[in-house]
Amino acid sequence: QAQLVESGGGLVQAGGSLRLSCVVSGSTASNYAMGWFRQAPGKEREFVSGISRSGERAVHADSVKGRFTISRDNAKNMMYLQMNSLKSEDTAVYYCAAAQLSIWDVYTASKDRTYNYWGQGTQVTVSS
Repeated sequence: QAQLVESGGGLVQAGGSLRLSCVVSGSTASNYAMGWFRQAPGKEREFVSGISRSGERAVHADSVKGRFTISRDNAKNMMYLQMNSLKSEDTAVYYCAAAQLSIWDVYTASKDRTYNYWGQGTQVTVSS
């Protein structure tokens, strides 16, 4: 079974950038569609970005579109989230997730119930 570990979170000023990483162990990353979700205190977990098994298809939430880019390197069992032009409202714990999907579509990839493997989360704090 897949185990996921996120890293790369931290404190950054508004307008700055961070790159989050997620490493897959215990399985092969290319077997899984993957995604990023975030959760701010007192709020529901929110979809951020999703990517297909091959990395050829991806989707980003409207709130981050044009600022965040999801990518993956299956040879390294890694997934990334490049976050640019960060805003205070991006402050949250960010989680990577994986799902065994043979067919990928935007709707399915954006739902947290799609994913059954989750990382521990990494804190991103954006100061204004």
